[in-house]
Amino acid sequence: MPYASETSLVPLRPPGEDELPHDDGEPMESDRHRKQMLLLIESLDLFWKDRDDVYVSGNMAIYFSELQTMKNDFRGPDVFVVLDTVRRDRKSWVVWQENGRTPDVVIELLSESTESVDRGEKMRIYAKVLRVPEYFLFDPMKCVLEGYALDIGARSYRPMASSADGEQVSQQLGLRLGVREGTYLGSQGRWLRWLDAEGRVLPTAEEQARAAEERAQALADKLAAYEKRFGPLT
Repeated sequence: MPYASETSLVPLRPPGEDELPHDDGEPMESDRHRKQMLLLIESLDLFWKDRDDVYVSGNMAIYFSELQTMKNDFRGPDVFVVLDTVRRDRKSWVVWQENGRTPDVVIELLSESTESVDRGEKMRIYAKVLRVPEYFLFDPMKCVLEGYALDIGARSYRPMASSADGEQVSQQLGLRLGVREGTYLGSQGRWLRWLDAEGRVLPTAEEQARAAEERAQALADKLAAYEKRFGPLT
């Protein structure tokens, strides 16, 4: 363990999120990848807006050992969720500052340049070092979703069974993941979405606002039809 000086017996404090690099240093593969990451984070964060014991983020550095901080040889997940923690702004996730807490769920967005790492070194670190219970891989271009659950004894992942339509269940979060058609940040296409137990999509802020407008318009239409038939309400 390093010490403050050759004559000091006071150990040096390990670096924290204020001293360590904040970004994981890797740009998103494409605009599609970036939007897909933001969609997953935004909708889940909004769904849990009243909870203060969860943390949802992505493309952020995760530090799990002092050796790793010196080598800077690990890139953070595209999307990750931590339960039983404190909901606050963070610059990076530093395990030794978080009482040893590590992600409960990780999602990596596959691309030609990252797939070998996502299936290789990252998968190994998530299983053997961080022990992430659930690991999902999604290709935004091919719209293919894969799920893996941690075998704690073997410290390795086993494939999770998917539904007939390719959906995956997250036992950790009590939610599902599935591909749905839609528009996000001006881009139309098929997106990976969080789903509740009944299969309903967890909406974004834009989708919530649109739904509220549609409900208001439907109510106004009903009122207009009523007044046309029976006269103005008094």
